Formats: sequence, structure tokens, C-alpha cells
Amino acid sequence: QVQLVESGGGSVQAGGSLRLSCAASAYTYRYRGRCMGWFRQAPGKEREGVAYISTDGGTTYYSDSVKGRFAISQDNAKNTMYLQMNSLKPEDTAMYYCAAAPRYLGVSCSDVEYNYWGQGTQVTVSS
Repeated sequence: QVQLVESGGGSVQAGGSLRLSCAASAYTYRYRGRCMGWFRQAPGKEREGVAYISTDGGTTYYSDSVKGRFAISQDNAKNTMYLQMNSLKPEDTAMYYCAAAPRYLGVSCSDVEYNYWGQGTQVTVSS
């Protein structure tokens, strides 16, 4: 079964940094060819995909809102995905979720439907 557990959220001042972790079950990384992603949702706003990575090569994708500030990475040996968030802004405040999806040849991880989700971790950035 694919299971995902986020951690690392918290409160930080603008300009600060946080690193989120997504611990996945061994099954998630057992088979090559998955997409993993970080999403966020602020109160009253739609869910937004911010960063994606493929487990079978590490190709990354970022939304324009976080490009240059956030970095997604993974440690396949630890079945863990990370989101390093630097230069945080108040508008980054949201619940952050990690998610997993199958990887399809020729399809970007930013374009697939994610069907496994963690419970979320809150990030609050104060000005």
C-alpha cells in the first residue's frame, strides 16, 4: 500500500526556511516509475501543485510561484521526499501535502492525477 506521512511544518518569519519531509511506505518506492509531488492549500483557495519529482530519475518540476526558492528532492534508500523552502513569504502560508501518482511515459509529473495523499503539515509564514 502507498502510505505518505508529512512532517516538518511550523511557523517561521518571512525570509526564513523550512524543510518538509514526506515519509513513504516501502511499497511506494518499490516499483520504479512514480510521480511524487508537493501541494498546498490555503484557506479559501484552491489546492496548488508546487513541486514534483519522478522516482525513476529525479526529474523535477516547479510552479512559477516557488521556482528559485523551493527545492524538491528524494532519498530513495530512505523512501523519503523533501521540500526545502527558502526565502519564505507570507503567501506561502498553507497546509502542505505530499502525494503520489503513477508515472506515464511522455507525461510530465505535473500533469498526472495524484491518487495517494498524506494528512498534511501546516506552514505559517509571518511578516
